[in-house]
Amino acid sequence: MEWFIKCVTTDYWNFSGRARRKEYWMFYAFNCIAAIVVGFIIGLFGLPEWLTYVYSCTIFVPSIAVGVRRLHDVGKSGWWMFISLIPLIGTIWLLVLLCTDSQLGANKYGENPKGL
Repeated sequence: MEWFIKCVTTDYWNFSGRARRKEYWMFYAFNCIAAIVVGFIIGLFGLPEWLTYVYSCTIFVPSIAVGVRRLHDVGKSGWWMFISLIPLIGTIWLLVLLCTDSQLGANKYGENPKGL
């Protein structure tokens, strides 16, 4: 949960630097859990469905930012996020990049967040 809170508070607009795999995937996992909980609460209490859109819009920028920082960690530009627009192959390639281990040492986006 600390990675999720870090991404939505201190790193909300941070598109520079690097994010290690753990930061990205913990943010992603907690975001999925939070979306399910929000949907469940809205359905349980009969709240208006537009609240799901509020959550989605609130989390949109931090999720793009952590994705860009994750790509920086493997030495790729944030523009590589657009490769997912290519049907099937692009999504698979982006998933491979997001799962790839960090580049050792510093790269043009900053120091290795693992300290290696």
